[in-house]
Amino acid sequence: MHSTTLETAQAVSQLERQTMRKVAWRLLPILMIGYFIAFIDRVNVGFAALQMNHAIGLNAAAFGLGGGLFYLTYVLFEIPSNLAMQKVGARLWIARIMVSWGLVSAATAFISGPSSFYAMRILLGAAEAGFFPGVILYLTQWFPAAYRARVIAVFMVAVPLSSFIGSPLSAALLQLDGLFGLQGWQLMFIIEAVPAILLGLVTPWLLSNTPRDAKWLDTEEKAWLTRQLDGEYAAAGKAAGSQPHGRLRDILLNRYVLAAALVYAGASGASQCLSLWQPQIIKSFGLTTLETGLLNSIPFGVAAILMLLWGRHSDRTKERVWHSGLPLAAVALSLTLVAFTHASLGLTVALLVFAVTGTYIFKGPFWALASEWMPGAAAAAGIAQVNAVGNLAGFVGSAMLGAIKEATGSFALALLPIALISAIGCVVLWLLARKR
Repeated sequence: MHSTTLETAQAVSQLERQTMRKVAWRLLPILMIGYFIAFIDRVNVGFAALQMNHAIGLNAAAFGLGGGLFYLTYVLFEIPSNLAMQKVGARLWIARIMVSWGLVSAATAFISGPSSFYAMRILLGAAEAGFFPGVILYLTQWFPAAYRARVIAVFMVAVPLSSFIGSPLSAALLQLDGLFGLQGWQLMFIIEAVPAILLGLVTPWLLSNTPRDAKWLDTEEKAWLTRQLDGEYAAAGKAAGSQPHGRLRDILLNRYVLAAALVYAGASGASQCLSLWQPQIIKSFGLTTLETGLLNSIPFGVAAILMLLWGRHSDRTKERVWHSGLPLAAVALSLTLVAFTHASLGLTVALLVFAVTGTYIFKGPFWALASEWMPGAAAAAGIAQVNAVGNLAGFVGSAMLGAIKEATGSFALALLPIALISAIGCVVLWLLARKR
């Protein structure tokens, strides 16, 4: 009897490893490449600014406002996008999002002043809205809870990788000034938009909507994965009444969803602002564009490596709160210290490494925690709500950073409000965890 039970357990374990390996290798490369391209197309305006701002007459305040306007429509359309994905299916909806943002990003090459810059950032936010929360929701429909921190970390490592690779790439493309009668920043927008369009066109043939639709899983693998996920949803549905559920309005106004969004704002606001402004911060030390591109990539390279290790450690220890809170505290402290070290390029870059790394290693454990708090019917709207409200910090932070830089001439002082948002998010996380 004991021998039979042991053999059954070993068979299930082998089936689990086999199934999850297949799922990971099938889905994660496509989604990672998509997010890699998305983030390049979202933040390459930070490098374009090194030429574009002078060419079309943008000062720091106007650039900060335009950079942040992306997040207004990004936030506005995220929840409708996630709900639409539930009806249309992930493979078609994710493909539609990719093609949309690719076309808008390419069209940004032809802006001619502040007004058209604002308009294209607003359109880009609307076009890309829903990709990230849609993928997070999609991953919860394929990966059991025990895998989510590491899987989300693997998916989101595309973000620091996009800046690690994209920084020197964008800097190099700026050197093509005059090719085909276009300026370097215009060519950069066009060339970096093409991959999004091409990947969007082939995505419907690469993704499956649910495990039941996956022809690349055999019957036994489908049955195991479906049973595992259904069991988790059922168990989560019996959890305490603090879980958000019910009508859309109730989910969106649930205090735990709103608190989680405020926590996410602490990392998201810092991440978005540094992605947009860090090239200008580094170049302000008198470096060339190529030197700026290479130096700007360092924080993101470090973050990409540590993000994977931190997510794996969170899954291994089954701990989420400290793995989310400590990175957030590091972000707040690092950005505050920049105000006291801004005269030194070396110290500034070192602190930016800590800040950027903190924003990224936070994300795997946090999204695993958030998806566990918002299971079942609440997940589509709840995850989108957290990401949407959290990303408002990208708009507020970027606009404030630009205004403070324009008024004071200091990037160090302009980073202090971002540090404050991160500190608030850290405090809210501890209070929320204690309450739960």
